[in-house]
Amino acid sequence: MNKLLIPLDVHSARVARETGLLSRLQTDAKAVIEVTENCRLLDPEDPARLDFALFGTGINEKHYF
Repeated sequence: MNKLLIPLDVHSARVARETGLLSRLQTDAKAVIEVTENCRLLDPEDPARLDFALFGTGINEKHYF
């Protein structure tokens, strides 16, 4: 499990930036590695388990523009 990478979409990338897990502005392969490595600090055995929290938080937030 510790070899899996966290997939990023618009929702999970936004939450990752807001929480400080991602500093990169682009949502690209380097961003995936950055988020995964930062999540590895929180859970070295299974950093990808945090994917659901990032995505779920992002998709459930309401934004009014």
